[in-house]
Amino acid sequence: MDTKGQAAVVTGGASGLGAATARALGAAGAKVAVLDVNEKGAAEVAASIGGVAAACDVADSASAEAALKQAAAAHGPARVLINCAGIGPAKRIVGRDGPMPLADYERVIRVNLIGTFNMMRLAAAAMQKLEPLADGERGVIVSTASVAAFEGQIGQSAYSSSKGGVAALTLPAAREFAQFGVRVLAIAPGIFGTPMLRALPQEAQDSLGASVPFPKRLGEPREFAALVLHCVHNGYLNGEVIRLDGALRMAPR
Repeated sequence: MDTKGQAAVVTGGASGLGAATARALGAAGAKVAVLDVNEKGAAEVAASIGGVAAACDVADSASAEAALKQAAAAHGPARVLINCAGIGPAKRIVGRDGPMPLADYERVIRVNLIGTFNMMRLAAAAMQKLEPLADGERGVIVSTASVAAFEGQIGQSAYSSSKGGVAALTLPAAREFAQFGVRVLAIAPGIFGTPMLRALPQEAQDSLGASVPFPKRLGEPREFAALVLHCVHNGYLNGEVIRLDGALRMAPR
């Protein structure tokens, strides 16, 4: 799909991978709506690319519906949805203080997995009603999984569960939406230089980067965004979870 002139929605677009993706889509000519619970950050990113911002809790049905309605009012129904919203707190299943509070696990699943599904179901419902493009395509959905979906570390049980769910959701969604010309993909990034990681001491960042076979560094958000654009542009990519990790395979801890 050619992104020029197409309406696109990016969740978690206020910072990190989402912000880089929103900027890349804007530079490629898309009309971008930046959705995030961080309204100020979303507004700043949207202003920098001539897009629109909307407050959105991806795990809340009413909030997501309102945000998509706001985006559609500005740009028309989206043909591109990029799911970047997510959280990643680390906690053992059984720690020094006993079992992980169930609410902590539920929160990660709710934001990362249910939030992804919620945005997907709403955006896909609208995409299916659009007129097909010249190649029969109506839309593209790209979600964010993680290498933790496959090699989760100690303390990542909730995060790995949520991202494993995102990975497993990709193929059945792609199969279901195929009849409507809507492609579904996911990207599983490794260790990326998001604001959270860049806040660590340089020594810690260097140590993390050294664990990557090649190149021995943290991934750059622009590299994630570049792969998102390729997923949108390449019409034969569908139903796949693509690792973006410099050949990294996570150790147990």
